[in-house]
This record gives sequence, C-alpha cells and structure tokens, in this order.
Amino acid sequence: MADDSKTYIAGKLTGHDWHKYKAQLVVGADQEGWASAYEDFFRQRLKLRYLDPIELLSAPGGWQGEGFSIVSIQCALIEFLAASRSGKNYRFLKKGDVLGPHEYSSSSALFQNFLSGVAPFSASFDADSAKDFYQSIRCALLHEARTRNGWRIWVSGPNPIDSARKIVYRDALQATILTYVDDYGRRLLTSSLLQEAFIRKFNDLAA
Repeated sequence: MADDSKTYIAGKLTGHDWHKYKAQLVVGADQEGWASAYEDFFRQRLKLRYLDPIELLSAPGGWQGEGFSIVSIQCALIEFLAASRSGKNYRFLKKGDVLGPHEYSSSSALFQNFLSGVAPFSASFDADSAKDFYQSIRCALLHEARTRNGWRIWVSGPNPIDSARKIVYRDALQATILTYVDDYGRRLLTSSLLQEAFIRKFNDLAA
C-alpha cells in the first residue's frame, strides 16, 4: 500500500494530514470545520494544480495557441469538480471487474451531466452541447491535442461557449468555473450530500 504520509494532495498537505483532519469533521454539522476543509484541501488543491497554471498561461500578450493548453486544463478541472460533487472515483476496469457504487470507468456521462445539469454551467450547456463539447473539445484536446468538428477556441466572449458557431470562449469558461467553485464552497457548509461526497473523494486522493 502507498504511504499516505508522503502522498501530497493539496500543497504540502498529505494523505496523512487529511485522515487526521477528517476525524474532526461531522457530516451535517460544524460549518467551521467544513469551511477549513474546503479552503485547506479543496481550494488549495485547485489553486496550485489548476487555477494558478491557467492564470500564468492567460497572461496578456500571448495569443500564440496557449488556449489549447488552457482549455485542456479546464477540461481536467471540470471532471475533478464533477467527480468531487458526486463523490465518484475513477477506476480502470479489468476484464471481469465490477464497478462499485461510487466509481466510474468512463467520464462521458459524469462530465456531460455536470455541464448540462449543474449551475452555472447549465445556463450555457444543454445535453446536446455538453455532448458535443465533451467529444469535440475535451476528448479531442486530451487525446489528440486538437479540436474537432469545426470547434475553435477564442479568448473572450459573453458565454463559455457558442454552440451554434462552435466557439469556446476560454475566459468566460474560466469565470464560470470560478463562480461554481465559490458556490460549491458555500453549499458544502450545509449540504450533507456534498460533505459525504467530499469525504469519499479525498479518501481516494489520500489512498
């Protein structure tokens, strides 16, 4: 088994730190404890591994194709947000394996349902555009370092996507992500379902 004292999951915080902190958390109560869990583990992980790198890549004076890297990171982040919200953990299936109740082996449904069903993403994505985004942007970028089916990545626009013109506006998508992250932090303080999912996700990260 991995040594959780050496598994860094949020900055300098390790899996061992998580297991110690988790013992203090009470599902359905203790808002102060959940606020600290959000800031110290969730938000710090996002900041150092996703948000800060995106900010560096988005520095003024670029526009040399860095949008591909930015949106690739955003897609990875969206999957993490979706998995954290539901408390699901990815598992590579071998022949004969059966998924547990909180596991997934394909991100397709998880990713698409999150975009089309969870605010503020759902204001810009419906089921069809979420599917097209997943296939033509997320999968194409992560597997082939390209977009497909006529989709383009632009810097700024009024919404995260224009599905009719097939444009992703990377800055608007980032603003939507940040709005979601802040709202998630507020909801985590009082939602037992989100708290239980949070524990499942960080237990897996700390394993």
